[in-house]
Amino acid sequence: MTQPADPHEGAGGFVVSAPQVRLRLVIGYDGTDFSGWARQPGRRTVCETVEDTLATVLRVPVRLTVAGRTDAGVHATGQVAHCDIPAAALDARSIGGDPARLVRRLAKLLPDDVRVKAVEAVPREFDARFSALARRYEYRLSDAPWGPEPLAARSTAHWQRPLDAEAMNEASARLLGLHDFAAFCRAREGSTTIRELQEFAWHRGDDGVLVGRVRADAFCWSMVRSLVGAVASVGDGRRDLAWCAGLLDERVRSAQVPVAQARGLILAQVYYPARHEWAARNARTRDVRKASDLDAGELGGCCGG
Repeated sequence: MTQPADPHEGAGGFVVSAPQVRLRLVIGYDGTDFSGWARQPGRRTVCETVEDTLATVLRVPVRLTVAGRTDAGVHATGQVAHCDIPAAALDARSIGGDPARLVRRLAKLLPDDVRVKAVEAVPREFDARFSALARRYEYRLSDAPWGPEPLAARSTAHWQRPLDAEAMNEASARLLGLHDFAAFCRAREGSTTIRELQEFAWHRGDDGVLVGRVRADAFCWSMVRSLVGAVASVGDGRRDLAWCAGLLDERVRSAQVPVAQARGLILAQVYYPARHEWAARNARTRDVRKASDLDAGELGGCCGG
């Protein structure tokens, strides 16, 4: 799908147009050996790996915008990103104008711990970050005395005390809704800590591992791992339900909340509205929430990774 042209200066100083296409990518990765999503000098990151490989295939520079920047050691099965490239870059014989063919091309070049699972052309109104309605993470937590099974150890955290799943679910339920989650977030200048926690629940799988589902309109820095640490502290009996719920009254990061290991965290899914709602969602999301929004019930806001 060809997008409106982006002007640039051509030979003789004349302004010419290069038709652009916006691509949406679904990406999965094992974050163990990455220093997170975002580019960092001298460090191996998911963004740099995918951008550089795309640039090699398409023979044009590529810059990705991502739905949520994950920290070092955090994994993804449903990360979403977008980029704008010249439409002519898709005309190579191996691509033939079909972005979906990039999946197989990239699979041959990308390392085993990152995969682009889908590529499609989308209208310019789509924004991987600002069009998102919600993000869902999963957290895998083993309380076995010996820790996670070796085959699952890269994606399963270890809690060294026995956990009561029912108590964890009760604690999680008390955190649902629109709140200021400052106690669970590392401070970041200019960012709001007001979020709508839409789902937070646990179940124990057949392998004995506790799996948590955590969904919110957006997450601030360190929020999910801190939520896990707080409810696990209730699950192992060291804290009670009142303590956990009371954290919502605090307006700065709480030193009492342990941060669970990065390796258990997986970005599983990013939710988007229907196509005709993308532009409106972008504008709504860019409005940073204020504390007064809690009383007004406003659910818009920025999308911290």
